[in-house]
Amino acid sequence: MKKFKSIYILGVTMILLLVVSCSDILNEQPRSIYEPGFFQTEEGVRGGVTALYAHLRYIYGNAYFYNTGVTGTDEATYAQSADQNFLVMDLSGQGEITATDSRADVLWGNAFEAINTASGVIENASEVDGISEALVAEANFFRAFDYFQLVQTFGGVPLDLGAGELEFNSNPVRVSVRNTVPEVYTQAIFPDLITAVENLPDNPRVTGGVTKNVARLYLSKAYLTYAWWLENPNNIPTYPETSRTDPDGNDANWYYQQAYDIAIEAIENPGPYALQETFYDVHYAPNDRNSEILLYADRTETSEFYNDASLTWGNGGGADNFAVWMMTWNYTVIRSSSSDTEWNGNIESVRREAVQSLGRPWTRMAPTIDAITETFADKTNDSRYDGTFTTAYRSNIDRSPEVNGPIYNANLMEIQAGDPVLTFLDEQPDTPISYPSDPSRGANIGAGELPGRSDFVIGPEDISRIVYPGLWKLGTYRTDSGDGLGEPNAATTRPFNIAKFSEFYFIAAEAAVQGATTAAGMDARDLINVIRERAGHWRWYNKENQERIEDNSAEMVAATPATIDIDYILEERSREYFAEGFRWYDLIRTQKWEEFASSYRIAGSNYGDHEAQTVQRNIQPHHYLRPIPQGQLDALQISSAERAEYQNPGY
Repeated sequence: MKKFKSIYILGVTMILLLVVSCSDILNEQPRSIYEPGFFQTEEGVRGGVTALYAHLRYIYGNAYFYNTGVTGTDEATYAQSADQNFLVMDLSGQGEITATDSRADVLWGNAFEAINTASGVIENASEVDGISEALVAEANFFRAFDYFQLVQTFGGVPLDLGAGELEFNSNPVRVSVRNTVPEVYTQAIFPDLITAVENLPDNPRVTGGVTKNVARLYLSKAYLTYAWWLENPNNIPTYPETSRTDPDGNDANWYYQQAYDIAIEAIENPGPYALQETFYDVHYAPNDRNSEILLYADRTETSEFYNDASLTWGNGGGADNFAVWMMTWNYTVIRSSSSDTEWNGNIESVRREAVQSLGRPWTRMAPTIDAITETFADKTNDSRYDGTFTTAYRSNIDRSPEVNGPIYNANLMEIQAGDPVLTFLDEQPDTPISYPSDPSRGANIGAGELPGRSDFVIGPEDISRIVYPGLWKLGTYRTDSGDGLGEPNAATTRPFNIAKFSEFYFIAAEAAVQGATTAAGMDARDLINVIRERAGHWRWYNKENQERIEDNSAEMVAATPATIDIDYILEERSREYFAEGFRWYDLIRTQKWEEFASSYRIAGSNYGDHEAQTVQRNIQPHHYLRPIPQGQLDALQISSAERAEYQNPGY
């Protein structure tokens, strides 16, 4: 496919003027554009808007950027096969985050490309016949969206890309000035999102297109985030240095109220969006692109061209959606026995397969023990643990090519295709698990046995950096596998979800806790209970692979504290959005990162290691911003002193 790029302000950082490719879901045609004047045509404007959707694939689903939002939080740590990209993000003595190895560079490069494209559309569309305000508002949305992601990650960033603030630039420029955080919010993010809310339609122009409520979500969340920034409860430094005052003269309370009001307006006027009936339905792969999802980075299994990635082999780069590989451990080492009298461990009973519970293992990230035991403490009433993790690894010997049986497993008991080979228990059992001294005796991974059970087991207090529950919610899904194992080595062709209707309830609840005046029946507890009530509804039990029609909503609501505080909202957000890339942003927004994630527990990196260790993290105030990428700094033609001043302090 042809790509046209022009160097803009920062040397090696490139700006995509129009289209890399487009999704067939968007129902657009890919194009190649050769000069900026093409924006002055209807074809160019429409192509530019298409490129804004396409750029999401290069950020969301990229495992290295995904890692920056999850590793180092209370949700996850590095796993046994982690390289430096993951080790440094843990802040636990495995290396320091630097401008060279912080993978927030994925966001920096791709976001600025899209921002310039959006500016090109916004500047030129009014001169083109046949272009509606609604179409241009899509460009307003994406420019604000990218600036919002950037300002949360890096602090103040440049509004001038070489031709003036928020102006389209087509000429190489090697100087840059960073605006302050208030300037980015009040000059770029808020105005663009307000325009988007005013001009976008209630229903999407194309499948997956942005709407009034998508813009409302980000406007309410931006108001919420900026309110926290103004309040600055723990005196976290900002950069470039500036006073915590609003240029428009509003205080934090004003912004909390705006966040609450806009979120409530969206809840009361949902348009085509709605909560799914169960948490399981939100993440069940055949139900992708459901009514709860407001924004996603789309993929497809029907065409490599439109997918912008191979359908048979993922290289872990470009537009690949390979995030879920990172928290997928190497379950393919599991072995069963062909003998019922002595253990010989010679049957590969769980093979790599392109299904939601398995997929391609990389073992780069692992959930912490505390996430399993504390965040998801209630595994009986609350469906979200079962709807988040793969906790039962089942035999797939019947998939072509078939593996001849019989096969014997724990306690040398016979199992069939579809039976669990390894189960991660919900709770530590009263009967101690018998872990073998020889790891190969425990399914080749040091798993344990319980009397009368044919599946090997591992307790929740016993997970390690090498063996842990996988991430079902983001798992692989293909419809073209037939009776075989499919294409598990390809990047997943599922869309990567970016925003959900459910988050309106969390935004409004958080704003209420921070002091917003609430409407009748919509205080923080009321709002959180909508989410918790839904979590109590079951329709399928992943662990047992069977239907489970059960309503525990009353128990879930009864267990909600009478008074909701920010800590409880953060706990609920983790249960709802575990390992989706939200967590670091949630903890830095509320300045709770050190409080929630300064230590964690996990066992070591060897098979059979079940001895949990408490690991301390060294989270410093400067870590609340990621470093400006080194490639950005090297491209600037400025003095060393100016380059040092451009970088965030501490890096």
